[in-house]
Amino acid sequence: MAKPEREFFATSTVDFTPCAGDVVTLTESILATDPETGVATSLMRFAPGTDTTPNGVQTHEFWEEVYIVEGSITDLRLNETFTAGMYACRPPGMAHGPWRSDGGCLTFQVCYRA
Repeated sequence: MAKPEREFFATSTVDFTPCAGDVVTLTESILATDPETGVATSLMRFAPGTDTTPNGVQTHEFWEEVYIVEGSITDLRLNETFTAGMYACRPPGMAHGPWRSDGGCLTFQVCYRA
């Protein structure tokens, strides 16, 4: 099975739900997914004041591309802040985070297998 075919639709019709982990202020809106492969396209929201330190440094076994739509996030490990208009392409195994967002942040991301 692949991601579903969908013509343009309002992303506001897809609810945000808590992400995996221990941070309730980190939520995602999954726009399209293939449940068999884990391939997914989503929006991720960091509410103002979100700190993902309880989730630790993250690594994945899949590719992850992230575009910051609005706001900013700070990688606490790197002590570097990333802002709207910036993009990341992370290969499997690349460490990132934990993150903090003082004013909030919205990202668009695509995850896929190599």
